[in-house]
Amino acid sequence: MNKQSNLYTIIYIVILVAVVGAALSITALSLKPLQTDNANADKMKQILASVHIVAENSDVKSTFNQYIKEQYIINPAGTATPGNAFEINVAQQVKLPIEKRQMPLYVCELQNGETKYIIPMYGGGLWGPIWGYVSIDANGSTVYGAYFAHQGETPGLGAEIEKPAFSTQFEGKNFFKDNRFQPISVLKAGTKPYAGEDYVDAISGGTITSKGVESMINNTITGYEKFLESVKSTKQQ
Repeated sequence: MNKQSNLYTIIYIVILVAVVGAALSITALSLKPLQTDNANADKMKQILASVHIVAENSDVKSTFNQYIKEQYIINPAGTATPGNAFEINVAQQVKLPIEKRQMPLYVCELQNGETKYIIPMYGGGLWGPIWGYVSIDANGSTVYGAYFAHQGETPGLGAEIEKPAFSTQFEGKNFFKDNRFQPISVLKAGTKPYAGEDYVDAISGGTITSKGVESMINNTITGYEKFLESVKSTKQQ
């Protein structure tokens, strides 16, 4: 075949594209298990961070299994069914009406024997998705710890939600005040809520992201209201 002909050039390009495409596909398939493992490890670290446990990459799975004793799927009626909470896509579930959601819950047992309930959350910030995990004491109301993250919020502004200076404000806040269920508010510094709910200060210059955190907590935690009420009632008996 004439190597200078158009036909030769076309055949050469088609073969080259096919070979490169196959090589990329094989590489992607071979790397997928590693990528999945890394994503799972990062998720485990974030869950553990909400209960103030730092896990190294080398032993994150064993640390996760050490402290996370049970996993449940919560329905809107407050019923907890044992299940693989780790596999629930929270981003999809929060878009559904509450009555149709499957809500994951992790039960953590600390070294001192205390039980903490960890609730995953997902919402929207100024530039993209935000998410987090909030851990609650065995009384079903008091926040033990919180971890928040984002995909593309502005450094020094909205991105500050991932810093301890913001997340530690939630510690000790309650979802029940005077026996009424009330999600925690995120308000401009110096502002107080009208309904008497617990609140934290918003990030200066990051108002939209801060309100995104508030909306995320409100939208997510409301689905767990009946479950938390049952935990609270059991604890008071």
